[in-house]
Amino acid sequence: KFAMVAPDVQIDDGKGTILISSEEGETEANNHRKLSDFGIRNGTRLQADDFLQDYTLLINVLHSEDLEKDVEFEVVGDTPEKVGPKQSEPTSKNITNGSDDGAQPSTSTGK
Repeated sequence: KFAMVAPDVQIDDGKGTILISSEEGETEANNHRKLSDFGIRNGTRLQADDFLQDYTLLINVLHSEDLEKDVEFEVVGDTPEKVGPKQSEPTSKNITNGSDDGAQPSTSTGK
């Protein structure tokens, strides 16, 4: 849903409990566990980071009894439209004497 390439997901509780790791095999034992096994309930916040794409998502977990049949979860809110590395900042102009109007220093000899 979030188009993450190498996600790391942890509970945003200050303890650093990692649910999903981008390091292969590190959290494989968590795959069969339910969110409730980690104490995740209505109102819990998760932090998902994708280092390769340089972005972070904060996920608020909200319980709902109103999901359609066979729907286990729903993503509500703003999701990134285009995911990818940050665009590089344009290089700054060379500013001389606090002016960027393109004026160059005088080269006249004053004769």
